[in-house]
Formats: sequence, C-alpha cells, structure tokens
Amino acid sequence: MPRNTAKPLAALCVLALPLTACGGNSAASDENVVTVYSADGLKGENGDGWYDRVFKDFETETGIKVEYVEGGSGEVAQRAVREKRNPQADVLVTLPPFVQQADTKGVLQKYSPAGVDHVNGADKAAGGTWTAVVNNYFGFVHNTEELKQAPTTWEDLLDGKYENKLQYSTPGVAGDGTAVLIKAMHDLGGQKQAMEYLKKLQANNVGPSASTGKLAPKVDKGELLVANGDVQMNYAQSKTMPNLGIWFPAPEGGRPTTFALPYAAGLVTGAPHTGNGRKLLDFMLGQEAQRQVSEVGGGFAARQDVKATDADAIALTRLMDGVEVFEPDWDDVEENLTSYVDAWKEATGS
Repeated sequence: MPRNTAKPLAALCVLALPLTACGGNSAASDENVVTVYSADGLKGENGDGWYDRVFKDFETETGIKVEYVEGGSGEVAQRAVREKRNPQADVLVTLPPFVQQADTKGVLQKYSPAGVDHVNGADKAAGGTWTAVVNNYFGFVHNTEELKQAPTTWEDLLDGKYENKLQYSTPGVAGDGTAVLIKAMHDLGGQKQAMEYLKKLQANNVGPSASTGKLAPKVDKGELLVANGDVQMNYAQSKTMPNLGIWFPAPEGGRPTTFALPYAAGLVTGAPHTGNGRKLLDFMLGQEAQRQVSEVGGGFAARQDVKATDADAIALTRLMDGVEVFEPDWDDVEENLTSYVDAWKEATGS
C-alpha cells in the first residue's frame, strides 16, 4: 500500500539533543508553536512517518507549528528532567520505563486528552499524567537475505557466525536497549541468569548504540545480521528496507515472547505553551490520527475503539500470531533501573 509522500512542514525540524530549538530561538519566544521531545521511531526517514502526517495535519487545522527534538528514549526524558526549572518542551513522548521515570521526577503534569477513556488501563498512568498514543511491541530484526531462516532462541545468538554481526542499543539510554534487559530477565529466569547470558553474548556484540533506529539500516545492508528494535519502527522501516525481517527470541524450549512498549505522551510541567501542548495531545489521540497509526506509522492504535482494517494492520496482527505477550512490572523496573543497568555494565564490561 502506498505510503504518504507529503513533505514535512517547513517549521518541523529534528535536532541533536545538545542543541537549542529550531533556528536557535527559544520556543517560549513564539506563542504559536508547540515543542515536542520524542523518542525516535515515529518520524519517517523520508517524511512519510506518522509524526510527519499528524504534525502537518495539526498545523493545517490549528495554525500551530511543531518544533520537534528527537533522541533515544532515555535521552529525551533525561533532558526534560535537566530542564525542569526552565522547561523548554511542551510535550514529552517516550517509552517505558522512562515515561514512569519522568513522571516520578515531576516532569509531567496531569492532563487527560480527549479519547483517553478508550485507552487500555495498562497503557496510561493511573494519575492521568501520560497516555499511550501509539502502541508497540519489543522485537528483533534479522537480515532476510543472509539468514533465510530467522534465529529462534536466545541461545542461537551465541553462535560464532554472529561475531561482529550483532548489535543492540544501550540499556539505560535507549528504550529498546533497556527492553533487552527486561525481556532477557523474563525469558531466562531472572537478573542473574540474564546477566550471565549477556556476558556471553558480548563476544558477538559490535558495541554500544545510543539509538536503536540506526541499527535497522545496518541489518538491511548486511553490515549486521541481527539487532534489537521494535515492531512499529521496524515494520515502517521495512517498507524501504527489503532485507529486514522481524522476529522474537524465545527461551530454550519455549514460545517466542514480547511485551508492550508504547509511545507514551504527557504534558510537561510548567510547559511554555501548555494550551498548545494540550491541543496536540488531543489531536494525536483523536480518531483520525489513530486510524493512521497502522497504515502510516506501522504501529498499533492506542485507542481500543479504533479498529484498523487496512492491509498493514492485518499484516501486523499476523506478525504477532503465536507470540506470547507478557506484562512487565513497570514500577519495579522504574525503581530498580539503575541497578539493572549497573549489573549489565559489570557483566559486559561496558
């Protein structure tokens, strides 16, 4: 099915995290803007992603320009924390457990966007500070040309043929990298077993990567055979990367597993443009934007009352057939994230 080819609006820009807002001006100096800090994955490589479509439609409808700052899930959340005394962002979009972390540190204020009642309880904060806008699941990718058959288990990845051909993003920095730890601890029986495994896997690992989104192109080109990712981002990338296949590692003798890893959005406490931030959150959770999640974004609608029937939605549903979905204890992950990352660093020498 053809992807949206509309060019992104001129006001929309992607910035490296250390930089300031578009054009070097503070977002607070313009009342007709809304600034979004977001984890990567929802903006298309060629201006054809869900954000590109939604932000363009939002500007057309409201006249409010979107200034966009992208980074790893942990990076954007940590930046918002650092700016807490002088907030520059209006809306923060990141993955668990970083959205919980930002919430705990008071970065997010309570706001219930229109339509939030149709979002599953597990996909929004009990206190009303954030909600999923795009549902997603953790996964891995492999090069389908070099590997006609995807690996099946975690143990498969210890094979010597993956030496310097395997990479996963950095836990504690990237949301999908942190997800590697969460899934490994679940599948392999606990923290100790997971760290012992990841220590062995380090023999094949190329090294750290702050961004998961940069790994899929390497897999597509054959520079890597396997990398971590997530279903939404990788499915969208597969439209222009023909050698990308999505798979889910299984524990030895078990079924493949995954867990929900939604893009969660919240209104920043003390946001310079609170009203505009509310309008954007309402718009992203609106039925029209939610209907575009699968066809344009390659993800799953956050609203349960939006039932997509396009070819992409059907393909995504089939991709999840036979995969066991478990629910992490996000409170535990948020509370113990630092110790989990420290244990990973010690195990891998990173």
